[in-house]
Amino acid sequence: MTDELARRIDELMPRAKVDLAELVAIPSVADPRQYPPEKCREAAEWVAAAFTEAGLRDVHLEETPDGSHAVVGHRPPPPGAPTVLLYSHYDVQPPLDGPAWTSPPFELTERDGRWYGRGAADCKGNIVMHLTALRALGESVPVGLKLVVEGSEEQGTGGLEAYVPPHAGELHADALLICDTGNAAVGVPTATTSLRGVVYVVLAVEALKGDVHSGMFGGPAPDALAALIRILDSLRDADGGTRINGLDCEGSWSGVGYDEGTFRTDAGVLDGARLTGSGTVADRLWARPAVTVIGIDCPPVVGSVPAVPATARARISLRVPPGTDARAAQDALVAHLEAAAPWGVRVSVERESAGAPFKAETGGPAYAALDKAMQEVYGKPMSFLGQGGSIPLCNVLATTFPEAEIVLMGVEEPRCRIHAPNESVDPEEIRNMAHVEALFLRHFAASR
Repeated sequence: MTDELARRIDELMPRAKVDLAELVAIPSVADPRQYPPEKCREAAEWVAAAFTEAGLRDVHLEETPDGSHAVVGHRPPPPGAPTVLLYSHYDVQPPLDGPAWTSPPFELTERDGRWYGRGAADCKGNIVMHLTALRALGESVPVGLKLVVEGSEEQGTGGLEAYVPPHAGELHADALLICDTGNAAVGVPTATTSLRGVVYVVLAVEALKGDVHSGMFGGPAPDALAALIRILDSLRDADGGTRINGLDCEGSWSGVGYDEGTFRTDAGVLDGARLTGSGTVADRLWARPAVTVIGIDCPPVVGSVPAVPATARARISLRVPPGTDARAAQDALVAHLEAAAPWGVRVSVERESAGAPFKAETGGPAYAALDKAMQEVYGKPMSFLGQGGSIPLCNVLATTFPEAEIVLMGVEEPRCRIHAPNESVDPEEIRNMAHVEALFLRHFAASR
């Protein structure tokens, strides 16, 4: 039966490529300042039509509290069978640096055995994975299905997170397949079990009533930009590792590791540049807080004048591992920044969002069924992976459906370069993970 299922998926791969090409061609960037909002609706309608054709019922668009549209639908379970929710998102990141793309971002292009285009992996490739698995099963889907494909995940505006609790009865399922992650590497079957949370703050430094001439006042006059640099430098130790007073920065990771050489290649680290921090790469990525200065307001080089800056600002993100409370981490970051101010300069810290980390429970029948499916397809047992990124929806789902198993999986892997120019997907990952999903549905049904 598995061989027959694999044959069906092989036959469906040309259609999967056509599906992905059509979806990638729709610039569904959920930011009306950059792209027409009707493109997101066009993508949502494409998704609704495709899942209707794949056998789901009452597939339609639901407006969520942030104004985006989620595609929802269902398929009733056979008598006594469990229900599985399938999740993905159709909105994508903007292309960002257009000239850096080797091929047009909204045109699926095959090159060196991979399919390139914005959203090819994140997350339209996962939509196509779902469709391919369901088409391969045809009328023999052994479980009930719920479908949610959202339209504002990349913008982080929380539409679906707000939609879920009041619609819990419509979305309830025994297992939730959150398909917005992927394998540790091509050919390495993996479930993501840990997500770091993230908090943001904006630090402002004031040192003078206004900019003053550096020739007349430079030296004694406190420099706001220099003070900002000192404060930011205090967030790291000599090795570059995150060090924030009152925050545990020494966690360890027990799942699959991340080879340092592979990480350097995946991250594009320049020759001669050392990785920051200590411990294993996996420790630093998935088990410890990680601070990043993601923006600075200061005089630009072009057009700069010989003046001592009176003010400067920085926006700071802090990734938070499971086991650490996000709000407590934000409190520690704020206190550290305030205490690190040099020379009596004034500092103020604006608190922005705080998203909690997530850790999956892996001892239930859904994970056993997934491990069995992955071993049949890949010939090796499932590994557990952490992710540095955050998916706030997971905590909402865990709170709303405390008895459900939450599984994060998908077609994304490090070479996909999601969110970056030249995003791509390996079609073999679509093929294999569609096969895994179809087998998982069979094995999960048999476990009840």
